[in-house]
Amino acid sequence: MNAADIQGRWDILAWEQLYDDGRVVHPMGVELEGFIEYGPQGMFCVIAKKGRAQFNSGGQWSANDAEKAAAYGSYLTYAGGYEVQGDTVLHHVRHSLFPNWEGGTQRRVAQLDGNVLALTARLEEGTSEARTARLVWRRSAA
Repeated sequence: MNAADIQGRWDILAWEQLYDDGRVVHPMGVELEGFIEYGPQGMFCVIAKKGRAQFNSGGQWSANDAEKAAAYGSYLTYAGGYEVQGDTVLHHVRHSLFPNWEGGTQRRVAQLDGNVLALTARLEEGTSEARTARLVWRRSAA
């Protein structure tokens, strides 16, 4: 696989975390919206829980902390450069909703099957929370 194979926009189909103890968790539920786009200037990823709750206590800056935390927990975005090395896609994070990702690299094992791209990563290896995160995308028709 090379960068040309994945260039373009991919719509999110699923995000699951498969724990070594058998648990399967969908961090934002099973109904998602969003995409990942690979282009000549870099990559951009956005994933949102479908039907996100609106703020009732105020606006984007004045809503209460619980509503802002819920918004944070139902939306993920990051962007930066990327490269393909064999079956691994490296996302070099420049901007992210998660400050700790900025300046780092997210490593994803990629499996391309026609118009479906699966990206996986091992998380918290060697702990009771060890798991494989799996995001599945379909090449956008738009």
